[in-house]
Amino acid sequence: MTKSDTPMGTKGLSRRAVLAGGAALTASLFAPKGLRAQDFPTAAVNTTGLAVTDDTVTIGILHSVTGTMAISETGSVQAEKLAIEQINAQGGILGRKIEYVQEDGGSDWPTFAEKAKKLLVQDKVASVMGCWTSASRKAVLPVFEQYNGMLYYPTFYEGLEESPNVIYTGQEATQQIIAGLDWVNKTKGAKSFYLLGSDYIWPRTSNKIARKHIENFMDGCKVVGEDYYPLGHTQFNSVINKIRLKKPDVIYAIVVGGSNVAFYKQLKAAGIDMTKEDPILLTISVTEDEIRGIGGENIDGAYACMKYFQSLDNPNNAEFVTAFKEMWGDDIVIGDVTQAAYLGPWLWKAAVEKAGSFDVDKVREASPGIELPTAPEGYVKIHENHHLWSKTRVGHAKADGQYEVVYETAELVEPDPFPEGYQ
Repeated sequence: MTKSDTPMGTKGLSRRAVLAGGAALTASLFAPKGLRAQDFPTAAVNTTGLAVTDDTVTIGILHSVTGTMAISETGSVQAEKLAIEQINAQGGILGRKIEYVQEDGGSDWPTFAEKAKKLLVQDKVASVMGCWTSASRKAVLPVFEQYNGMLYYPTFYEGLEESPNVIYTGQEATQQIIAGLDWVNKTKGAKSFYLLGSDYIWPRTSNKIARKHIENFMDGCKVVGEDYYPLGHTQFNSVINKIRLKKPDVIYAIVVGGSNVAFYKQLKAAGIDMTKEDPILLTISVTEDEIRGIGGENIDGAYACMKYFQSLDNPNNAEFVTAFKEMWGDDIVIGDVTQAAYLGPWLWKAAVEKAGSFDVDKVREASPGIELPTAPEGYVKIHENHHLWSKTRVGHAKADGQYEVVYETAELVEPDPFPEGYQ
């Protein structure tokens, strides 16, 4: 499925105007401009007791800003706050400014569940932008389904889920994992793979899918090793030695959070020069956010398969990057999940205005089919399964901490969270 991008140009816009408008302006195409609160009486647009007044609507932000996952999740918080500020600068949603309650999941899954319940039951937020790991999402999912909340989840993940209470703005496994493996096989001739990950549901399930694809759908290919380590783990020398003995063509790495810093520094210290591609390192978990902590010199030469890289050359992304740096500093970096988190408030805004209501059931019903032609990554659309149609790209890590895009799918990739043959 394809659609031509219709980006809004930046000519004549000041930096302040970019911040106020942002790359996602077309989200508001779903409703007339200049919406006034008096045209949408609170009693009519909020029939379920959400935190909606005549002037404001309150949402939740739920990410880890402390603990091992803070290195990955801080960018999501920044992106969501940028989107909220831009939406408010346009007049808000149904004439109401967005306020938010922010909670810290603390890189602890029971804490995520506890904070999710607080946001929905006590704060009565209209929606939540939150989580990063699949473990945190799985922890809060029963809470959202029990109390009928709506979660906008930004992270690429393993798929095998389709909740009516979640909009998945990151890619699921078939969009990310399969495309990346096919690319490295066809482009680099890779035949043998060593699977490595942090020890929780996303890396394990993703590598299960990767193994099935390698062994069942890639001719002559095999997995020569598979290992997992706890979140926060910092000693990787033993597995690096195992990798050297096995001599795989590809290290397929799904290490997350702060463990990435130790892993990539120890790879380099062990003499594995990723610029020589012997072996090739292909990751689906290291965005520019993590590279900032790892150090570009320690991951130079690696490849990543995702839908967004900061270096994407299009007018939508140029506006977004400018606005992001305007708000958070010129030295800030933007990774895949950060960009996907930025989409959350805009997609929710579009659904609310399409529904003419903040009620979760009506927002859910309005969500499929919503399009963002000027998302920073390019055109996206919400599928009936609550995932996004999007392109898949491969980036080549450089010493300056950025990825150079070396491949992208010609067409948008349809999300398929329950692919036949991979469950």
